[in-house]
Amino acid sequence: MAKKVTKAVIPAAGFGTRFLPQTKAMPKQMLPIVDKPIIQYVVEGLVKSGIEDIIVVTNYHERAIEDHFDRPHADLTENILMGGEKKRPLLDILNEISDMANFVYVRQKGPYGNGTPLLNVRNLVGDEPFIYTWSDEFIDTNGGKSVFEQLIEVYNEYGCSVMGSIRARSDEDYKRFGFAAGKELRPGLIDADAIIEKPGKEKAPSNLAQVTAYLFTPEIFAKISEAKDRLKEGEELWYNDALKLMLADGQRVLAKEIEGGIYRDAGTKIEYLKTVVSMAMKHPEVGEEFSKWLRELK
Repeated sequence: MAKKVTKAVIPAAGFGTRFLPQTKAMPKQMLPIVDKPIIQYVVEGLVKSGIEDIIVVTNYHERAIEDHFDRPHADLTENILMGGEKKRPLLDILNEISDMANFVYVRQKGPYGNGTPLLNVRNLVGDEPFIYTWSDEFIDTNGGKSVFEQLIEVYNEYGCSVMGSIRARSDEDYKRFGFAAGKELRPGLIDADAIIEKPGKEKAPSNLAQVTAYLFTPEIFAKISEAKDRLKEGEELWYNDALKLMLADGQRVLAKEIEGGIYRDAGTKIEYLKTVVSMAMKHPEVGEEFSKWLRELK
């Protein structure tokens, strides 16, 4: 019987150089989407799927992430309470954020690359399966099953690592993402035998692009260590290096299309702006008025 998935790891140690000067003193993961930072959308999806322990791998300049998921400080609490009952719900919201999960913070150490956080959390995760998900993008399922719930369902069925995937929509997607090759077990689920990085549309083995969220079994840790040992001086360490070693070793990895999902990327300026506008249009407080303003602007 598959072990229950209760842990997640969020790499958040980048410098956000594409958003300088805004990210000089504030992590990119804390850029707002209306009234929530990007990373909160990710955390909310994790909690909805039953995740209890969230390990965030940070850098020296990202204390704001820790502060956000901590209890509100005394000065802020006092200021809210001074506003009377009208403002009291704000305090409840802030306390709910800190109570969503058990948060653990680890400083990233090791070679550059998105595989290094895996080295840093091995002792904390142990021999359990876990979610590995980025902090500057997410898949919006419009109230349906979250990306993480869908990955966990597949893991519970097959007991192996699962990669979150979306259908490529443009030629540019094929130059941007990795794509799974292998047998289609059913529509939207591929039993991968290879992962092809940025193949271009003509050479892509499928139209399922790997994005934003993964469910890894603990076997990934031995393989990421092996991948690190194979690095030459100056090379970067990527999680895909470990996945390819797992496949070469005969370990099963599936690619699962996230049903009903819209990929929201905040990693570049233009995609961030698109994400802000899309989420603002359906925001319960401002969505209707904002949508009307956009129509008038056009």
